[in-house]
Amino acid sequence: MNGIPFVKMHGLGNDFVVFDGRRDPAVLDLDDATAARIADRKTGVGCDQLIVIEPARDDMADAFMRIRNNDGGEVEACGNAARCVASIVMGELGRNDAIIETVVGLLDANASTNGLVTVDMGQVKLDWRDIPLAEAVDTNHIPLSLGPLSDAVGVNVGNPHAVFFVEDAEAIDIEKLGPVLEHHEMFPERANIEVCSIVGENQIRMRVWERGVGVTRACGTGACAVGVAAARRGLTGRKTEIILDGGKLTIEWLPDDHVLMTGPVATSFQGFLHSSLLGQH
Repeated sequence: MNGIPFVKMHGLGNDFVVFDGRRDPAVLDLDDATAARIADRKTGVGCDQLIVIEPARDDMADAFMRIRNNDGGEVEACGNAARCVASIVMGELGRNDAIIETVVGLLDANASTNGLVTVDMGQVKLDWRDIPLAEAVDTNHIPLSLGPLSDAVGVNVGNPHAVFFVEDAEAIDIEKLGPVLEHHEMFPERANIEVCSIVGENQIRMRVWERGVGVTRACGTGACAVGVAAARRGLTGRKTEIILDGGKLTIEWLPDDHVLMTGPVATSFQGFLHSSLLGQH
């Protein structure tokens, strides 16, 4: 079969087209427009994020992961994709651990016997400069409101997040409010928007508008941000179960500010990308 091989994977329905740039150098130089064509659900393969596994730059890492959103733009972090890439790399190495390099640092990953993968997403950043925000404010109470949403918590988990706590996350029209808040002037690099409600002891229902993607069934960095935000507000402990549209993630905010995310990975299918999607004829 001619074309460039890819794997379609997902973590709780947050889906990815994964290329191996170590074997197919043609995918190492994808531009934004080409990535968006591949990610298009009607005329391409279709995905929330397009992932390229590349040779590691850091001697400690097993592989490098590059991430592009559905709109083609490159982003810094994606927790569900990190689990998927880690599972590929661990399978190649015949190990239950791997170190995945990203543009914002190294991620330690481990596989457990029940098929779940845990990734250390690194230290969260809570200072307004690091999220980043447009002005100096208390990131535990960002003075931002739109309709029923107000009083956000700002968290950076390799990318910026604004978390809103509401009585009923299901009742929020996130498709309407999400894009407005994503592009709010408070967020110079835009932001992922989460709405969530406490549904049990250390249990949180979360819905998400992903920056550059839209509504997705799951967002790993968003779940990390929500777990941290809830603990900062005293609404939960530091270990929480986050219930997303696609399923559940376990988030643990460690005393050293690292965040562990545990959840499943799945492979949907494998295929070959036609050269026309790369702009080749």
